[in-house]
Amino acid sequence: MIDTIITLIVGVVGLIIGVMAGCLYRKKVAEKEIGSAEQEATRIINDAIKAGETKKREAILEAKDEIHKSRTEAEREIKERRNETQKLERRLTQKEEALDRKTDALDRKSEELSRKLAQVQKTQESCDQLKNEQIAALERISGLTREEAKEYLVSSIEQEAQHDAAVKLREINQRTKEEAETTARELISIAIQRCAADHVAEATVSVVPLPNDEMKGRIIGREGRNIRTLETLTGVDLIIDDTPEAITLSSFDPVRREVARMALEKLIADGRIHPARIEEMVEKSRREIDQIIKNEGERAMFETGIHGLHPELVKLLGRLRYRTSYGQNVLMHSIEVAHVAGILASELGRDPVPARRAGLLHDIGKAVDHEVEGSHVSIGVDLAKKYKESPQIVHAIAANHGDVEPQTVIACLVQAADAISAARPGARRENLENYIKRLEKLEEIANTTPGVSSSYAIQAGREIRIIVKPDEVSDDQMVLLARDVAKHIEDELDYPGQIKINMIRETRAVDYAK
Repeated sequence: MIDTIITLIVGVVGLIIGVMAGCLYRKKVAEKEIGSAEQEATRIINDAIKAGETKKREAILEAKDEIHKSRTEAEREIKERRNETQKLERRLTQKEEALDRKTDALDRKSEELSRKLAQVQKTQESCDQLKNEQIAALERISGLTREEAKEYLVSSIEQEAQHDAAVKLREINQRTKEEAETTARELISIAIQRCAADHVAEATVSVVPLPNDEMKGRIIGREGRNIRTLETLTGVDLIIDDTPEAITLSSFDPVRREVARMALEKLIADGRIHPARIEEMVEKSRREIDQIIKNEGERAMFETGIHGLHPELVKLLGRLRYRTSYGQNVLMHSIEVAHVAGILASELGRDPVPARRAGLLHDIGKAVDHEVEGSHVSIGVDLAKKYKESPQIVHAIAANHGDVEPQTVIACLVQAADAISAARPGARRENLENYIKRLEKLEEIANTTPGVSSSYAIQAGREIRIIVKPDEVSDDQMVLLARDVAKHIEDELDYPGQIKINMIRETRAVDYAK
């Protein structure tokens, strides 16, 4: 037991001694490691301090260099600005000196002008005084007042100006005639030569041949039923007289007359003539006429090289085949005008297509002018606008007969082409009454002009010969008077072609030898 206790005590003592020895050893090792760490830390700190001082010195040097550069640049900029400022100051000084010199010069000029103005005023006063004295002397010498003398001078100047104007107008007219007449003759001759047309005079009656006189009775029918039916359906008068083997159809409407003629020819060929058959043939003839009208319109389009017309305009063109104006077929006239207008446009270097189109449509209003109120010009303009024709085409139609002033070359060409077509020999005819009225109106216009003694229309109204009063109209005034008469005729008369005004002034001196 004691041994165990001793062993236990010895163990405990040994353990305590071991622990103390271990602690002392660990303390010694730790102190050694701490000493080396402190040395290392001291070394690192010293190195860091040295590196920091080096960086500091480098930064200071760089800062000094940068400050030196900035200072140098600033000094350079200051020097440049100082130089610019000095230049500006010198320029301002020069401008001030120049302004001072100009001011001095202006002051001198102002003084000189003031002095001259005073001299001018004095001179003006003396001139006014002299003028008044001269006017008084002139009034005393001439026996005329100032107003009378002024009127005399104005009259003299007017006469002189009138003389100069007449001379100038005569020269201009002569030169214009020489130049324009040659060119116009060439263009018109070319157009006429390149476009030849046949003119057929249309009448208001059509004659239908019969195979025999017995057919007249069959056409009349029992108690006149057949003829009444035909007249009622067509609106055409059938004239059955003693003319052998012929019946005359009379109507102002050529379309209705053509329908009646075709229906009657079909009935005669068929031989079955009764009211029901007449109605059938009339309706069939109307359809055929409608087709003919459409075909004629298309033919006119293809013949003139015009495309893109509205179908209704094509039909209206075809209807012109059955319309006449002064004995001239309107469709043939329109085709001719289209060709002539296109030729003239080509000769003048213009596009011929719009000219032909305007020429073809210039009388389109005549296709319906007996069905609609208004002139054929206004109707044609409305139709062209309705079917979306171009403004230049509409204007050419409107300016065709001078209802509006022509503003385009195409309008003028259509007018010229229309006059050329109407002026062809045999193209148109008037009845005697209208012809006489036109000539009387022509002489009336000339006779109502102041200074005219008498006038005579000659050359079928293409020329008017005017004799003036020699004591009222001078040679110079004749030029202006002829122009006035021409303007008056243009404003009041409608005529194809042109009218020549031939003015004559005669002065006679009569004496007797005794």
